Amino acid sequence: MIRIFFAAGIALVVSVVATKALINWLTAHRIGQPIHEDVPEGHVTKAGTPTMGGVAIVGAAVVSYVVSAAYRGIYTVRGILVMTAIVGAGAVGMLDDLIKVRAERNLGLGKRAKMFGLFAVAATFAVLLVTQTRQHTELSFTRWDSIGLQLGKAGWVIWAVLLILSASNSVNLTDGLDGLAAGSAIFAYSAFVIIGFWGFRNTPYVGGAMPNLYDLSQGLDLAVVAAAMVGACAGFLWWNASPARIFMGDTGSLAIGTGLACLALTTNTNLLLPIIGALFVAETVSVIVQVFSFRVFGRRVFRMAPIHHHFELKGWPETTVIIRFWMISATCTAAGIGLYYYDFLTATRTLTR
Repeated sequence: MIRIFFAAGIALVVSVVATKALINWLTAHRIGQPIHEDVPEGHVTKAGTPTMGGVAIVGAAVVSYVVSAAYRGIYTVRGILVMTAIVGAGAVGMLDDLIKVRAERNLGLGKRAKMFGLFAVAATFAVLLVTQTRQHTELSFTRWDSIGLQLGKAGWVIWAVLLILSASNSVNLTDGLDGLAAGSAIFAYSAFVIIGFWGFRNTPYVGGAMPNLYDLSQGLDLAVVAAAMVGACAGFLWWNASPARIFMGDTGSLAIGTGLACLALTTNTNLLLPIIGALFVAETVSVIVQVFSFRVFGRRVFRMAPIHHHFELKGWPETTVIIRFWMISATCTAAGIGLYYYDFLTATRTLTR
């Protein structure tokens, strides 16, 4: 437990300091975010705001994960793979951000190039996980509750890649208002801190339900990874809160989304992720609905997509949209944790009869 708080604290401090240093460096070199011409009017004034703040998020999480091991630290294959995937997705996003700021336009890597980079990260993570660990390859909401669909290693790799690509792009779409993605990510990662620690504290029950799939050290290590991301996002939010002094860019959003998906996969809670991250899902669905409706019927469902811009155009102040969406995110996270705990209670009653 102490290592978890230690990791979150280190990440918070490193992220606050590193983000401020990054703001100063980017400002001095006049590196800022280009803005779409079709965004709500209030966003035009944000052009030139330093971007690539995700470098501080990823860097703080890595430093925290490594340094926190000094206190009774145990590295595991699962923990290392999740952190490596976060760094890999962040690197893809950073390349995209660099192209944007150098070309001074809001288009970085092409869609195919970006998806190929994310695909490479996701496929590498999934293949290593099923070959280097005893990964559960059955679809499940929690470690105790599966839906009875066994995918096998090949099928599970495909599923894992799709989940990672979906999650990373969902957070990317959500990152459109000051602090919205970072604040929502704090809630989502907090859920995985609890899930990882709960597995760590209740390993005998996990072993009874799914033998050899989740040992003591893995639960704690994954909770530490999640705690490191909580601290890193919180430290970044200090500077990213409205009015934002810096944006996370694709560097941060792709890393955050990838990390959430990887934690869901390694804790066997992959079907619980859409509930914990329901806000990210809603943002993505709003874009899909908007595009489909316009192309098929020639009409727009929302004034603008993703949906947070729709509410802005309806007259909601940006801070109002952000805070209300944070509240939705917190509620969804609580619901996910509640379902997880309910299933745990059900499983333990069965196992102790």
